[in-house]
Amino acid sequence: MVQLISSPIGNLGDLSPRARDALAEADLVVCEDTRHSGRLLKHLGLDKRLVSMHDHNERQRLPKLRAALADGQTLAVLSDAGTPLVSDPGYVLVREAISLGARVESLPGASAVTTALVVSGLPPYPFTFLGFTPPKGGRRQRFFERFAGLDHTLIFFESPHRLLKSLEDALTIWGDRPAAVCRELTKLHEETVRGTLSEVHERFAARPGIKGELVVVVGGADPSQVAEGASRDGRAEQGGGKRARRRAKGSAGKKKARESAERRSAGIA
Repeated sequence: MVQLISSPIGNLGDLSPRARDALAEADLVVCEDTRHSGRLLKHLGLDKRLVSMHDHNERQRLPKLRAALADGQTLAVLSDAGTPLVSDPGYVLVREAISLGARVESLPGASAVTTALVVSGLPPYPFTFLGFTPPKGGRRQRFFERFAGLDHTLIFFESPHRLLKSLEDALTIWGDRPAAVCRELTKLHEETVRGTLSEVHERFAARPGIKGELVVVVGGADPSQVAEGASRDGRAEQGGGKRARRRAKGSAGKKKARESAERRSAGIA
């Protein structure tokens, strides 16, 4: 069995009793960083067998984890912070477990995504989680363009040293939408900065430095603008289709005239 256990995103008191019991009973704890998870287990008074699984070795770990599942062992999957698979490793293992017919359970708990969403003051649904933004400016702009037409509340993770550039790109691509940047959620210095993208950018730009874990929440596209854009695209497509049909009809007429002339010149009725 695979148990997906949500870990605290800052406050150790947010770990549920059920999660603690599951960790105590697991045969193997699969975690991103054995040192980080080791400290959590020590805090809980647990001494467990740990194996690391992160973005760079997830597939390499599969044979060992597959064998453990086949042997009937219970694997507890633990992220460094928050819910496994949500911008964290575990998806490949879950797919493998399902293919083997193993049971997969989720033990709900802390999630930076939903925590930021509900304190942002922006519409809570529908929302779309984008994960981490690409580190390079060009890719990040293209990344934002993919979601420009969505009228969902948008949520993404960002690192402190890229926050200002990311807000600038979002402002350029999406316009000056309402936004909130949540920093150090559930920790001692937790804060949420709200305003428009330009206002939030201005407030963070005025600081001597930016530290901590960051979640950015941005309002979706105006539904009327989305509908207007779709209508405009539809009219353009329809107009393009009509022009294409006229061109095709004209080409067919010219071809028929050429063939008729060739038959006359060849003496064919």
